Amino acid sequence: MAAVQEAPRADLRPKRIRNFIKPLLVKPNTKVRLPQSFDPAFTAGFNSEDGVGAQEVLRQGVQLLSEYQDRLAAQNKYCLLVILQAMDAAGKDGTIRHVMSGVNPQGVDVHSFKAPSTEELDHDYLWRYNRRLPERGKIGIFNRSYYEEVLVVRVHPAILEREQLPPEDVGPDMWRRRFREINNWERYLTDNGFRIVKLFLNVSKDEQRRRFLARIDEPEKNWKLSTADAQEREYWDDYQQAFSDVLSNTSTEWAPWYVIPADRKWFARIAAAAVIADALIAIDPQYPTVTGAARAGLKEVRRQLQSEAQRGRKRSKKAA
Repeated sequence: MAAVQEAPRADLRPKRIRNFIKPLLVKPNTKVRLPQSFDPAFTAGFNSEDGVGAQEVLRQGVQLLSEYQDRLAAQNKYCLLVILQAMDAAGKDGTIRHVMSGVNPQGVDVHSFKAPSTEELDHDYLWRYNRRLPERGKIGIFNRSYYEEVLVVRVHPAILEREQLPPEDVGPDMWRRRFREINNWERYLTDNGFRIVKLFLNVSKDEQRRRFLARIDEPEKNWKLSTADAQEREYWDDYQQAFSDVLSNTSTEWAPWYVIPADRKWFARIAAAAVIADALIAIDPQYPTVTGAARAGLKEVRRQLQSEAQRGRKRSKKAA
């Protein structure tokens, strides 16, 4: 896999986005090894003092998203599903908040998936996610997703006991089977008008430690950290292996993974905006065209509105 450090400087004008995000792509049928394959601290030539430039690039991305989301809603044929996966404190919530800041909130649905309920555990593992898929014309964001079923469930096998699976369905080939099922489901969705963007926010263990300490030191952020979050750091290597397998086995032509360097939050937001914008540009949604008869009707409406204005001005003059 090409080293991420070779990426060009960020420029979110439409013709240059693809070149910028290319090094972040997990090419299908390639083997990913974290952290070697992708550098969490990569910033595409930006440095920490270049805040103004970074903000301008993010503004470009947000503006693009706003324009294309409006067209997506008007066309009402496709929808976009954005998957966000990451270790704790990688910045998923902040990425959603900043990247989607300029988009019409009516056109975006965000779903955060916690531990499954009793009802959800009585169904197959994709059931609750299928119920939250976006409508045509909308952008749907899954803050964590069905990929938890091959990540946290794999790191903590005891969770499988609550899923009430038949004994014969639990075995050494289970994860490979789930990779296949997820790939097939995503292909089905793609064949039905979905476009799927999958983002892994790649944060380093040291940066996660610093962010955890910041949450302790700042009282207003205490609520963001629990002892369970800290305890999960003990499984860091297991999660890195699980993420490596997910990226290696489920990045496909129809639903690719992008690894977003997340040690610098401002750069993670630029990269995420670029990938989402590129997906919308590829859809290239268009505003519906108006037929000749409809145009004639609009001309009549214009004539009536202009006549109203003229009558209003005449009444104003008489009253004066």
